[in-house]
Amino acid sequence: MRIRFSGRWRTFAFVMLFLIVCTGVLSACGGSGMDMPADRADETQKLRVILDWYPNAVHAFLYVAKEKGYFADEGLDVEIQMPSETNDPLRLVAANQADLAFSYQPQLVMAAAEGVPGVAVAAVVRHPLNALMVRADHPIRSPKDLEGRTVGYPSVPTNEAVLKTMVKADGGDPDQVRVQDVGWEIMQALSTQRVDAVLGGYINHEKLLLEKHGVPVRVIAPVQYGVPDYYELIVVTSPDTLAEKREAITAFWRAAQRGYTDVVAAPEEALEVLFRQQSDVFTLEEDIERQSLEVLLPLMDAGDQPFGYQDVSVWEQVIQWLHQEGVIERKPDVEELVVNLVE
Repeated sequence: MRIRFSGRWRTFAFVMLFLIVCTGVLSACGGSGMDMPADRADETQKLRVILDWYPNAVHAFLYVAKEKGYFADEGLDVEIQMPSETNDPLRLVAANQADLAFSYQPQLVMAAAEGVPGVAVAAVVRHPLNALMVRADHPIRSPKDLEGRTVGYPSVPTNEAVLKTMVKADGGDPDQVRVQDVGWEIMQALSTQRVDAVLGGYINHEKLLLEKHGVPVRVIAPVQYGVPDYYELIVVTSPDTLAEKREAITAFWRAAQRGYTDVVAAPEEALEVLFRQQSDVFTLEEDIERQSLEVLLPLMDAGDQPFGYQDVSVWEQVIQWLHQEGVIERKPDVEELVVNLVE
């Protein structure tokens, strides 16, 4: 079993309060102290990047770009860090304590709706990974079948919104569905039949692990039942950092695109680069990461657009959906939330 961090997606209210407080305190202290002095402008530009979780298959393109010197070619010294908590990426970016962070589209929209600064500069995974999962031997076939049954998930607003939308779209009554907060014991809850279905598990992780351990699952995709086809994983910076380091961030993504091209061309070679990052801090189940990358690559493909491109209409649909489901009270301005830096 791969390592997990406790507290991945704590309650939204706590996260937002923590972000706002940290941002205010650090602003009062004069910012992050990370800016490069003018007399060093001709030297290598340092960028600190915070991952959304521990390094895994979705991040392989970053490590390939770093190992092959693509960041260095752009005059960048890129530091890639794991978060101590999965709330850290947005918090650190909003407080100007990190230059870039990997996060999730709905999470950034929720933060922006609460006035927490953040700008998405690239889309990494272009479709949802979170899905409704049931045991393959269970009679549930569609969301309406959840009436009178129990769904387990980490108690965060997006999971609640996904469940409500799916059941309503299938002609069911969400009030007739029992819910249970299982934290991040998603696999245990489903495998032991403590619940009838789960949300919050990813098709490139929990699904693969469940099946590896002898629990085949049926996946019911949220986008088939009214949930917008949102970007699962995005790259975020703060408005201040973007204004100060736009050229460096653009160069970062240019190098990242080269890394992604290499991953597509030689997935196994890219995974070997990723596997070399393992340490006492984290280890990977390499067979799972190989399967995960097979799942991820089609979902990272931007088609005719360059890797990382963001469609503003996708953001508008997600904002509208979260507002409609009562997750956010205020709709953030899309023009302030999204910047395309891809070339």
